[in-house]
Amino acid sequence: MTKKEFIEELESMLELEVGTIKGAELLVNLSGWDSMAAIGFIAMADQVAGVEVVPAELAQCKTVADLATLVRAEG
Repeated sequence: MTKKEFIEELESMLELEVGTIKGAELLVNLSGWDSMAAIGFIAMADQVAGVEVVPAELAQCKTVADLATLVRAEG
């Protein structure tokens, strides 16, 4: 999964307009990021990227870039 694909998936999951997320945003400032979004992220990582995200690792994430690292998004 590329970073572009990851960001598009994240925007879709959070119901944000395409181009809203650039990659460096703090999760606390990201519209729609909450505990339900975190659960959705875990499911999306598994279904789309084939990566099992451990909740404790997700809890350590502070930025969109941290999320991308968890799902091994490249480029």
